[in-house]
Amino acid sequence: MSSHDDDNSVDRVKPIKRAPVLWLAVIAIFLVCVSIVTFNVWQLEHAKNHELYQAEIATSNLSKSLAQQAEDTFDEADVVLIDLVERIENDGLGPAQIRRIERLLAKHVVEAHQLQGVFYFDRTGRWIISSFGIKPASANNSDREYFQYHQQNTNLGPHIGRAVRSRTTNDWVIPISRRVNDKSGNFDGVVLATLNMKYFDQFFDSFNMDNKGAIFLSMTDGTILARRPFTDDVIGKSLAKGQVFSDYLSKSTSGTAMVTSIIDKVTRLYGYRQLEKYPLVVAAAISEESLLDEWRQNSFKSIIIIISAVMANILFGVLLVQQIRFGLQAEAKMRIAQSSLEKLALQDSLTGLSNRRHFDQVLNVEFRRSERKKAPLSLIMLDIDFFKSFNDNYGHYAGDHCIVAVADTLRACLNRAGDLAVRYGGEEMAVFLPENDAVGAFALAEKIRLAVVAKQIPHGDNPLGIVTVSLGCYTCVPGDENTIVTLIQRADAALYSAKKAGRNRSMTFDGDA
Repeated sequence: MSSHDDDNSVDRVKPIKRAPVLWLAVIAIFLVCVSIVTFNVWQLEHAKNHELYQAEIATSNLSKSLAQQAEDTFDEADVVLIDLVERIENDGLGPAQIRRIERLLAKHVVEAHQLQGVFYFDRTGRWIISSFGIKPASANNSDREYFQYHQQNTNLGPHIGRAVRSRTTNDWVIPISRRVNDKSGNFDGVVLATLNMKYFDQFFDSFNMDNKGAIFLSMTDGTILARRPFTDDVIGKSLAKGQVFSDYLSKSTSGTAMVTSIIDKVTRLYGYRQLEKYPLVVAAAISEESLLDEWRQNSFKSIIIIISAVMANILFGVLLVQQIRFGLQAEAKMRIAQSSLEKLALQDSLTGLSNRRHFDQVLNVEFRRSERKKAPLSLIMLDIDFFKSFNDNYGHYAGDHCIVAVADTLRACLNRAGDLAVRYGGEEMAVFLPENDAVGAFALAEKIRLAVVAKQIPHGDNPLGIVTVSLGCYTCVPGDENTIVTLIQRADAALYSAKKAGRNRSMTFDGDA
């Protein structure tokens, strides 16, 4: 710390030594403020945790109700299928039996609102029985996933498939099916009950959920069967990569978790549960926004009260630090102003390149560094050809624009962090290249020269009709004979040689310049 800082510290401490009561008052005010804030923050956090705990209980209970409803729904459909399988296998499928079964199934569909239809397809997938009484001759369901499952698996239990569009009504339905065997135990077809998606939608909508709340029924692999809010594009999507399936269900078949949905990116508190009897998962979720809305409103009111109380206490201490604060602000402004002035002092106002002062500073530092490392450094001197006549013909305003254009071109050609472009004076510029050899310096000089030519700036007094530049290069390893003065002199001599040789060229100092 500087002596100036030490003096300031002394100045700050002296008044406190003279007024210990005031110092104790400041400490007391500070402790009161901390106590108010700490207590209220604890209270707000406690209230938030209580809200979350109550919501966890609610979503857990809701998921339990949903699981029971889903299990009952599929149970009722499966009972119909069990009865249908028994009738087919025992009574046969004569015309009279088929008509009687279809009348019975139609009655089941009317009485059970969740049922959309009940069917039997023979071993080839052909429609044999339909609760609709309609069996198109060309209709065949052998391409359906559930049909192929039973065809390939001897399991006689129920199988729940992915939601599909009904070929009878084009509505979304969830299929539950069973295998039918002939008397030899061979595959003899599939019985199918389709559950109406609208039934689940209406049931889900009956719960008083917030606008961003969600309920879903899915398979254990994460495939969505039904969801609130319902949209066609969501049905069949996979939740397998969502946190409920990837992080939580793998550890426990039921629970609660605050996660962000991979479907709509809304953060919700989920109560989830895997059904015991069927390979299904249900979940009910309340959006975090809705869940904490009341808490946020109460928190806002509490924060206003806290701020008011703290401000009332702070007011007593404001006058003690006001002068110090003003002094620090003035000091900061002075440092900013000084920094800005220093920056301006090192930069050419017209081109934005470094000026001679900055060049001299950098050159001194880099020259000593290169001398220690025995590393080469290079200097390129650049001059705009026939610039005086350009100014005379086009005016000083155009001349300034010409200098800026060349400076911009020069800057664009540099690609190393340590290279420095300088406006050396008037139309003369320089490029300082630490740790760059003669080959690299000459290559860069040619790159700059060609880039200026490519700009095609008109210049009537230049034999080429455009603005060109001449460049002189010199490279050395700093030592007894190679000083800063010789570096500049020899780069300048190379520039003179380039102009003498006809301009619009780059030359390297050869000792005879």
